[in-house]
Amino acid sequence: MKHPARWIGGMIIASCVIVAVAAPVLAPDDPYRSGIAMLDLSSRAHWFGTDDLGRDVLSRVIYGARASLAIGLGAALTATLIGVPIGLLAGTLRGRVDAALVALIDLFIALPGLVLALIITAMIGANLRNLVLTLGFVMWPAIARLVRGQALALRETLFVEAARATGGTRLSIIRRHIWPGVLPVVAAQFATSVSFAIFTSASLSFLGLGIPPPEADWGGMVRQGFDYLAINPLLSLAPGAGVSLTVLGFYLIGTTIK
Repeated sequence: MKHPARWIGGMIIASCVIVAVAAPVLAPDDPYRSGIAMLDLSSRAHWFGTDDLGRDVLSRVIYGARASLAIGLGAALTATLIGVPIGLLAGTLRGRVDAALVALIDLFIALPGLVLALIITAMIGANLRNLVLTLGFVMWPAIARLVRGQALALRETLFVEAARATGGTRLSIIRRHIWPGVLPVVAAQFATSVSFAIFTSASLSFLGLGIPPPEADWGGMVRQGFDYLAINPLLSLAPGAGVSLTVLGFYLIGTTIK
């Protein structure tokens, strides 16, 4: 089998998407309904047990896939829409424009991503939309730097020089000659960005700056179950496994795209 890691990553992501889309069918119980059976262990009625409010953990893990995928894909798309144009301009233009854009990219890359996300989220508030925008804003410099590096290499190739010599405009050269060569790098970084966004959003939720309750969120569930590890480890291990597998799936795809 060619690229087994890509196949494994694809199967993991496909499974996660199916779980997220079919959550109302797959979930054995209402993930938001509290009950009197609090902190129950695994049983036929509740495979992963119940949390401190009596809610079914398995149902909440299944519904948590929706929030994680929405944040990961939304943040990666936001970062791509910001980073790709800036990277293309920096890689194809010369002089002061290139220097200014490189300085801007380096400034944001110098800031720790998680710390910057913490600061922004604390300032604008924690909800799904704000997390998507915050993480997209944090991740765009990495995409811009990769795109710039690829565009710089393509700018000096013979076919780009030939297009420039025959009167091709900068826009047409970018669209016809540079963008096709940059696309594989963008696709690979997009997948990696999704995994980073999912992991970072889970970290923010663990710190209390994620999606507010009662929304099912893997990071928040890990933090909530942390206080009850001695009673039922699945309260944290189940959503933690969801984060780990989803991040692994997108990482495997991102590292095998060429």
